Amino acid sequence: MSAPDVRGAGAAGAAEAALPAEHAEAWRGGELPTEAVGSLPRPASLQRAVLDAEAGLVDAETLRGEQDRAVRDTLERFAETGSPLVSDGEQRRQSFSSYPLGTSFAGDVREGPVFAVFADGHHRVIPSLARGPFRFRSWAADDVAAARPLTRLPLKQAVVSPSMLSLMVPAEGLGDYSRDAFLDDVVAGCAEDIRRSFAAGASRVTIDFTEGRLALRRDLRAPWAGPEALGGFIDLINRVLAELAPEHRAAVGVHTCPGNDHDSAHSADVDYAALIPELFQIEAGYFLVQAASEKEPDRVARLVGRQLRQRARTAAAPRVLLGVTDPTSPKLETAPEVRDQLVRAARFIPAELLGSTDDCGFSPYLIDEKPKHGSPDFARDVAFAKIAARVRGTRLAQEELSGA
Repeated sequence: MSAPDVRGAGAAGAAEAALPAEHAEAWRGGELPTEAVGSLPRPASLQRAVLDAEAGLVDAETLRGEQDRAVRDTLERFAETGSPLVSDGEQRRQSFSSYPLGTSFAGDVREGPVFAVFADGHHRVIPSLARGPFRFRSWAADDVAAARPLTRLPLKQAVVSPSMLSLMVPAEGLGDYSRDAFLDDVVAGCAEDIRRSFAAGASRVTIDFTEGRLALRRDLRAPWAGPEALGGFIDLINRVLAELAPEHRAAVGVHTCPGNDHDSAHSADVDYAALIPELFQIEAGYFLVQAASEKEPDRVARLVGRQLRQRARTAAAPRVLLGVTDPTSPKLETAPEVRDQLVRAARFIPAELLGSTDDCGFSPYLIDEKPKHGSPDFARDVAFAKIAARVRGTRLAQEELSGA
């Protein structure tokens, strides 16, 4: 079978892909949906160009050329996997967490506290706002708008969570700029980020909530974390969702995972049993839940199924896409392995509420050497092979579960 053509889509393809109603119709049709989380490894050439641009060795035009090539290559290779939904893999972003700040925020932001310490010992910090007010300077919709003319396929876009952005200002605020005023600005900006993404042509949007599981750890190295933080995070996400039109809210997912940076996780040892009941307090259209890299993937399905049954007593239960590939590992999952994990999960999660995804984004931060893989370019090849196996395995699971 030849790969779908991803060039020269034109306005008609963009209009078709921009309709969130397609998302709802496909899910009512009984198919097991499958989609990626967000990021994909950036080519080594792009990573070098970014570092060279920061050092003043190449100009902005050269950097844009590398970004454009990476986006085109991503969309073409995504289409070749057979994926029903594609994205640019965040090729233009420095980080999943700080893109709203734009690229010229010197003086407005300083290095903040540690966000997470990963299992391999490295850490990432939170950008800290030096003065208010907080405003989005860059939008996820910019990535959608740039990708939309390049593919006929529906586009998916990941966006930063208000909870992640909430960590940029301390509890006491910034002088006359109170914490409450800051959070109001964060919620307004995040809701606008999602609306703009749909207007630019996204069919689905997911909120990255990697800090959800991490919040349950008490770690002196990451002073923001602690179980008391989780409730506030969930309230913020629900405030954003409440700002959206119902048809958009139905096409917004929330993703949780234990992180993935330099092929290492930050909270895989935190028991999911403490997070999952809280996670389903979020009024999202659907959820993406890491599972493949867990010691007991079936336990994740069991925990999710229990929450869905409880939710169904008072409201419609949401769709849950379970992670069936592990982005931190170069070992390839096979399509039959993906099928078997989904079929087992269907013992706990009704098939009409089940789908598949990857455990995490493959590279949430741009500069990522991918040490377990050996190089970013090899990690990129592996990522697309894993996506192709996920797509094929999900189709096999659908056939088995439907008795076809």
